[in-house]
Amino acid sequence: MTPTPAQQLGALAARVHTDGLSADLRTDLAGRVLDLLGNCLAALGEKPAEIVRAVVAEWGGRPAATALGIEGGLPAPSAALVNGTLAHSLDFDDTHLPSVLHPSSAVIPAALAVAERTGASGPAFLDAATVGIEVTCRLGMAGYDEENANSVFFDRGQHATAICGAVGAAVAAGMLLGLDADELTSAIGIACSMGSGVIEANRTGGTVKRVHCGWAAHAGVVAAQMAQHGLTGPPTVLEGRFGFLQAFCGDRFDIEQVTRGLGEHWETPGIFFKPYPCNHFTHAGVDAALRLRRAGIDPARITELTLGVPEPVLRTIGEPIEEKRRPRSGYHGAFSGPYTVAAALLGGGGLGVFHEDFTDSAVRDPARLAIADKVNVVADAECTRIFPRQFPAVLTVRLDDGTTRTERVSQNRGGPANPLSPEELTLKFTSNATRSVPPETADRLAEAIWRLPAGGPVNDIFQNVPISGT
Repeated sequence: MTPTPAQQLGALAARVHTDGLSADLRTDLAGRVLDLLGNCLAALGEKPAEIVRAVVAEWGGRPAATALGIEGGLPAPSAALVNGTLAHSLDFDDTHLPSVLHPSSAVIPAALAVAERTGASGPAFLDAATVGIEVTCRLGMAGYDEENANSVFFDRGQHATAICGAVGAAVAAGMLLGLDADELTSAIGIACSMGSGVIEANRTGGTVKRVHCGWAAHAGVVAAQMAQHGLTGPPTVLEGRFGFLQAFCGDRFDIEQVTRGLGEHWETPGIFFKPYPCNHFTHAGVDAALRLRRAGIDPARITELTLGVPEPVLRTIGEPIEEKRRPRSGYHGAFSGPYTVAAALLGGGGLGVFHEDFTDSAVRDPARLAIADKVNVVADAECTRIFPRQFPAVLTVRLDDGTTRTERVSQNRGGPANPLSPEELTLKFTSNATRSVPPETADRLAEAIWRLPAGGPVNDIFQNVPISGT
């Protein structure tokens, strides 16, 4: 009998746990761990993370893993909840295209918590996280509508990152717990009952979305632990009549995306890092604005800006235009095409735009609002054609003498066609981390993370690096 898709994923995870992955894949994942922990440290003061820390402190339990911002450690599921919440709180996490998932923020916190609890080696941790991310991305792609170039999950108001991420987190956690192929298949089956997340907050506000990746990480650890203790899941959980994909996507899914090239083609190296702490749809517009700034465009002379984006992106960063030109908070500013263009033209961050550009006070700055008021966001045919393999943009500025200049950005910075170097990743990390810890602490943490592929234990990341206090 042909193994089911869940069984094939379980078999791959068990095989990788035994045989390991290539040095290139492990190094790529180490960069993602560095990126994620920097994002976590930068988010320590965010209110959703404070709320989650308060909740898990009430839960209590035996310390087993580090939760950033809490002294003394927590049980692994609680640590995964805290760190996953931090990872996604600033929308600075990496993005898989075209599924538009943020897989690292759900999977790595789960893998990190279990690796710390079990004393896993760096390579074992990196392998488990890589497989978990692969599972997450493949499930996201199974729910991707190629004809309409959009995620079925998102069309139905669901946060695919959290839903698919819970399953990937369970696989990563299960590998580090030493589950065999059948137990890993059960972990998948159990986690498919645990993934959740709706995205109405993207439309009308609320901070709950920032907890989605934390809950997915938490659910993944719990699912793996339940499988370890003998709870079972259905082997047909992914494709079955009442299975995961039917439940979330109806008849609009492609199960072949889960298994095609499994173990031969890896999605992880192609996942896009984010150089700016704002919605990924805004990044090409930011890059275009930075080019205009470097070219010497005087903001005082601007009379009009036209930001061309893929048609599906309009609803996220361009509509309703009045609200996008006047974001209600710093968080909403990160989802605004007009505001991010204005921030890139006027902000002073060394990385182009950075966290200080997305505070509540920054989005009320009259100079930025004056520029944002001049930005029209429109659908651009060429951008729509490229989307969603890239998130392109074209920005045209008109000056007070009637002259115009256009900058088109077709390949996002941070993706495989325009990658961030290890040095740039480390700079992003230290810029993030030093918002919460001294520079020497950030440097030691970065060094420990880059050593993981060579065999350094996961516990070395946090040993002698006092990053648990706010």
